[in-house]
Amino acid sequence: MNPAVEMILSARRERRVLAPLGALAPVDVTAGYALQREVATALGAVPPAGFKIGATAQTMQRYLGLEGPAAGFVPATSLHPNGATLRFADFQAPGVECEIGVRLGRDLPAGPTSRATAADAVAEVFPAIEIVERRYGDLAVLGTPTLIADQVFHAAGVLGAPVAGWQGLDLGAAHGVFTVAGQVVGEGDGRDLLGHPFEALAWLAASGAAAAFGGLRAGQVVWLGSVTPPIWLDGPCAVDARFDLLGAAQLTFV
Repeated sequence: MNPAVEMILSARRERRVLAPLGALAPVDVTAGYALQREVATALGAVPPAGFKIGATAQTMQRYLGLEGPAAGFVPATSLHPNGATLRFADFQAPGVECEIGVRLGRDLPAGPTSRATAADAVAEVFPAIEIVERRYGDLAVLGTPTLIADQVFHAAGVLGAPVAGWQGLDLGAAHGVFTVAGQVVGEGDGRDLLGHPFEALAWLAASGAAAAFGGLRAGQVVWLGSVTPPIWLDGPCAVDARFDLLGAAQLTFV
């Protein structure tokens, strides 16, 4: 196993902050995605069950030192049904994000893709919650390529029920309200995802992640990005991501 992969995976197993990889660190974003694929291979997650897109908002891009969004593969073990109950102690400094998700009905080859072509590949649209982990120290020291190799904060997530008739909905106008422990902690709209959720999907198809994994495949799930900033949790609680046009995704930490 690549020693850099072992460093990433051992930090996760031991629930400790990922140290900078030093001479083993990927030198650029392309190398970061290549190392991410090696991580997926080590986890038996090739092809992955899907992908997550992070940093769709410019504020998060500035915070992470990115010029655009970043993506991470999602293993099958990340996928949980709506209403799932999960152990808070199983995660490292977890946070949650209020997301719109899709399931693909056909393949999308890696490369430049229009929003219309991306939309044609979608079979289902649903509300979702992504669980992220604060498993990094100083991001400027760690480096963006290493952040990408480590799946860009991804830990797990919940998939809400697919919404009927999504083709007739203005997904850019879908308004999400995020509630944690009974308190509203953020709100946002589908247009916050690069202008439209399917623009985010088109971005993913043209991304280094899609190139590293040989494109996007029918059946894969994609978390298209959060309409709110990540909410870092203090302990067990209930989480509700509710969209006026899409319904709700819910999970409980115990």
